[in-house]
Amino acid sequence: MNPKNVLLWVCRTIAAAILLQTLYFKFTGAPESVYIFSKVGMEPEGRYATGIAELVAAILLVIPATSFFGALLAFFIMIGAIATHVMILGIEVEGDKGLLFAYAIIVAITSGYVIVRSTKKKRRQP
Repeated sequence: MNPKNVLLWVCRTIAAAILLQTLYFKFTGAPESVYIFSKVGMEPEGRYATGIAELVAAILLVIPATSFFGALLAFFIMIGAIATHVMILGIEVEGDKGLLFAYAIIVAITSGYVIVRSTKKKRRQP
């Protein structure tokens, strides 16, 4: 298998796994999630809407034919998350030592890679 294809698969898997892992906290009303969305004035609707969008992105990411769209959705969600951390929440939230911020960065980078690779594949096809 081509190393670039392996990297693409790894990036899709990492992004989807992080998105899926954080859903539990959004949908169960974990204190950290409630705090974050309260701080930005979007609790609880924003928490649920973000969770649904992240679920859709994760599903689209794991299906090869739709991974570009999942990556695009995930990338823009994470740009919003990163901006929210930088401008409102701070890097560290509720003593998490910046873990949520790091997850947002990782998903943005991995989904960005998927977007770039998917775009290059489409251009090469006749």
